Amino acid sequence: MKFYRSFLVLIEICIFGTGALIIGCLIFPTLSLFVKEQNRREYFSNIIHSSWKFFIDIMQKTGVINVNIEGDLSNIKGKIVAASHPSLIDIILLIGQMPKSLCLAKKELLKNPVMHNIVKSLYIINNIDPEIFKKNATEALKDGYNIVIFPTGTRTLPDEHIKIHKGAAQLAIASGTSIIPINIKTDYPFLIKHHSPLDAGSKTVNYYLKVMPEINPQNYMDTTDSEIKARNHISEKIKEYIN
Repeated sequence: MKFYRSFLVLIEICIFGTGALIIGCLIFPTLSLFVKEQNRREYFSNIIHSSWKFFIDIMQKTGVINVNIEGDLSNIKGKIVAASHPSLIDIILLIGQMPKSLCLAKKELLKNPVMHNIVKSLYIINNIDPEIFKKNATEALKDGYNIVIFPTGTRTLPDEHIKIHKGAAQLAIASGTSIIPINIKTDYPFLIKHHSPLDAGSKTVNYYLKVMPEINPQNYMDTTDSEIKARNHISEKIKEYIN
C-alpha cells in the first residue's frame, strides 16, 4: 500500500511539474501577445487558481490527501493571509481555494526560465527595497488581491517552536489591511522538512485548514503610540492563531 501511494505521489509531482512547464513556457507567453499588460495579472491568477484547484482535486480523487476546511476561503478578498506552513503544498492548497491570490517570491526566481512568467505576473517580489515592496503589495491589496504570507518563512515540523517574522504585521500596518490567519495541520508528516516527498503513509493524509478570527491592525495602532509595539502585538496574535 505504501509503495502504491508513493507511486501516486511521484505521478502527481510529474503532473504538477509538467503543468508548470506548459503554463510558464507556453500558455503565459502566448496569452501575453493578446492580453494587455494591465490585465495580465487577473487572467494569469485565474489560470493558476483553476489549475492548482484541479491539481488538488486530483490528489483528493486518488486518495493521497483529503482537504477539510473550517471557514470560508473562497470569499476572502483583498486581505493578507498569514498561514502556518507544515508542508510543501500549502501554497497550492490556499491559492487553489482562494481566487485572486498572490504570494511572495524572491527576485532570483525571475531568472528561472520556467518560473519567470509566472513569478513576474503573480508574485510579489519581497527581497527588494522595503518601500517598493510595500507600495507594490499595497496596490495589489487595493485591487482586491489576497497576499499569502507564511510568517515562519519556511516549513515547520510538528511541535516545533516557531519564530514569527514580522513582515505580515508590517504590511498590515503600512496598508491598513486586515490579516486572516489560517491554521494548517495534517494528521501525517507528508511533504514536510527532512522527509522523503514520496512518503505518503499507508492511508489518506488529512489536511485541516481553519480560518481564524480576522486581525485588524488599526485596533493595535489605537492602543499604542509605537508602531514597533503594534507590530509585535500583531505578530504575537498571528503566532497564537497559527501555532
